[in-house]
Amino acid sequence: MSDALPAALGVSWEQLREAAVAAAARAYCPYSNLPVGVAGVTTDGRVYAGCNVENAAYGVALCAECGMVSALHMGGGGQLAAVFCVGRDGQALMPCGRCRQLLWENGGPSCLLMTPEGVRTMREMLPQAFGPEELERLAQR
Repeated sequence: MSDALPAALGVSWEQLREAAVAAAARAYCPYSNLPVGVAGVTTDGRVYAGCNVENAAYGVALCAECGMVSALHMGGGGQLAAVFCVGRDGQALMPCGRCRQLLWENGGPSCLLMTPEGVRTMREMLPQAFGPEELERLAQR
């Protein structure tokens, strides 16, 4: 995969990485000490970012992707076209399973994700994904 889609939108992978690094710098992570930042660009060129926010009740911590998707919806919604998640070192970090589901629902199967192994589509990250289409199909039974 190339970064042709984000470049066409005026956003490069490097710009997304820099926005994710800036978001990671604002992370609240006193328990894990692992700041995570993420940035995504929508199909209409808007960029949203998020950082992880931990909680003393570990299971209710918010991943960076949760913050980014919340910002996306607060900003009017839209569809993510490309996403870059980073850790403390500024290098690509693989989103957890819950966050891959968020990215699938807000970007779809063709949304591009920078991974430690390069750019992949969400279809590659979640083969046979469960999404809104399945809920609609099951509701019709």
